[in-house]
Amino acid sequence: MTEPVVRIPDAKVALSTASVYPESTATAFEIAARLGYDGVEVMVWTDPVSQDIEALRRLSDYHQVPILAVHAPCLLITQRVWSTDPWVKLQRARAAAEKLGASTVVVHPPFRWQRGYARDFVRGIWRMAGETDVRFAVENMYPWRYRDREMLAYAPDWDVTKDDYRHFTVDLSHTSTARTDALAMVDRMGDRLAHIHLADGNGSAKDEHLVPGRGKQPCAEVLERLATRGFDGHVVIEVNTRRAMSAAEREADLAEALAFTRLHLASPTGVPRP
Repeated sequence: MTEPVVRIPDAKVALSTASVYPESTATAFEIAARLGYDGVEVMVWTDPVSQDIEALRRLSDYHQVPILAVHAPCLLITQRVWSTDPWVKLQRARAAAEKLGASTVVVHPPFRWQRGYARDFVRGIWRMAGETDVRFAVENMYPWRYRDREMLAYAPDWDVTKDDYRHFTVDLSHTSTARTDALAMVDRMGDRLAHIHLADGNGSAKDEHLVPGRGKQPCAEVLERLATRGFDGHVVIEVNTRRAMSAAEREADLAEALAFTRLHLASPTGVPRP
């Protein structure tokens, strides 16, 4: 038998429900099913459906789209979603993941003003990770910039590779905003890299979340490097489609992102080297 021309890793390609904003969580399931995504990552935020486990289960069953990950409510706009206590938020995210069959909870490092939470964050994440089969994948962030000023908004650090976590999420829009080397960060994460937020950026101070291939981040190279490693985590399309002029334009962007991802996960560089 001839050797295969390409090798496709076991990684599943999912759609973040945040990618359809300002449309609803329910719309994300519908689009994911229509375009052929392998699943969704639920961004828990102000949409009541995103907070309702039974509603999410019904959407998943109806569209036959599995929920692969739950993004804990870590954003500024979700400070009161699922409690004001950040540890309660993570406990509820873990419970949701367990009930929905998701393998991963994505979590941001604390804001610096969450002093008690930040002080115990690394130990606490290890403690929670030891209580479940769900992976807590801590996501890289970025310094906040205004004109010539830079504010370190996250603690212990926006570069999560400086601390000891069991699992990581790498977000390529965040590497762009941080103006850091995405490939080097992926290498530092090594075997602990469990989850990808795939998006692009041009190095703006704003977190752009462009469709992969439309910015300056090495999106293709990251996917190809993962293919050579046999990456078996999830690759989640997390892009900003708020400027789409119509539902059709939004869907075209998400179809393009999916095609880009599958193309580069199945590139010739994925062939095992002798």
